[in-house]
Amino acid sequence: MRKIVEHVITHGIHGILAFGSNSEFYMFDEDEQIEGMKIIIDQTKGRVPLYFGIGAIRTKHAIRLAKKAAQLDINGISILQPMFIRPTEEALYNHFKTIAEAVPEKFVLLYNNPGKTGYAISLNNVEKLANNVKNIVGMKDSSGDLTYTSEVIRRNNDIGFRVFTGKDTITYPGLCIGAVGAVMSTGNMFTELVTDIYNNYVEGNYEKALELQFKLNPVRISQDAASFPAATKDMANLLGMEVGKSVLPTPESKGKVLEDMKRTIKDANLL
Repeated sequence: MRKIVEHVITHGIHGILAFGSNSEFYMFDEDEQIEGMKIIIDQTKGRVPLYFGIGAIRTKHAIRLAKKAAQLDINGISILQPMFIRPTEEALYNHFKTIAEAVPEKFVLLYNNPGKTGYAISLNNVEKLANNVKNIVGMKDSSGDLTYTSEVIRRNNDIGFRVFTGKDTITYPGLCIGAVGAVMSTGNMFTELVTDIYNNYVEGNYEKALELQFKLNPVRISQDAASFPAATKDMANLLGMEVGKSVLPTPESKGKVLEDMKRTIKDANLL
C-alpha cells in the first residue's frame, strides 16, 4: 500500500479517496479499513488531501465507521448509497443526513454509483442534502450519465457544490460541463496520463486534454471484460507494480481478457 501511495503522489495525483469501489471496501472489515487508512495517512504525510469511503448498508454501521475514520487525520469521507436494498426517498435522505451530521468536522461527498447499487440518488435528494446539510459539500458521480451530472451541477451551482466524475472515460466532458475533477481507478496505474487530462484542461489546452482522454478510453474500456474489480490490479501488475491479486471470490484475469488489456496498454504506449 505504501508503494502505490508513493506512486500516485510522486506522479502528480491531487488527492486520494480510499475504499471506493475498486478499493474493495466490501471485502474488508472495519478494523482492516481503519488500519489501511492509517498506513495511507502515514505514507502521505500531508502531501495531498485524503478521503475515506464508506459503503455500509446499515445506517448505524456507517455512522460507527464514519466516527472511527473522523478520528484520523483525513479531510473527509464519501458515502455510497446502500447496496442491495432500495430505500425510499425520505429514508435515503435521512441515511446520508444522519451519517454526515455524525461527523460535522469533516467534509462529506455523496457517492452516486447506480451501476453497482441498482439505483441513482435522485436529483431532488442531492439538492436537498446539498442545501440542508452543511458539511455535504460535493459528490462523486459514477453514473456515466452526463445529463444527470450536468443537472447536479446546474441545480447546486449557486452554493458551490463540487462534483467529481467517477467514470474514467468522461473526465474531459465532465470538466466541460462544470465538474471540478475526477476520481479515477486508472489513476492508480496511469497517474500521469489521467492528471494530464485535468492539468491540460484547466490550463486551457483543450485539444491536448481531449487527445489524452481518447488515449485513455480504449485502455479503460478493455477492463469491462474482466470480473469486477480485478482489472485495476491486473493492469497494475502488468506494469510491474506488484499490488497482489483481487480478494476472493473475484478471480484475477487470464487468457484473452488479460491479453486484450495488455494489448490496449501497449497500443497507448503505456507499457
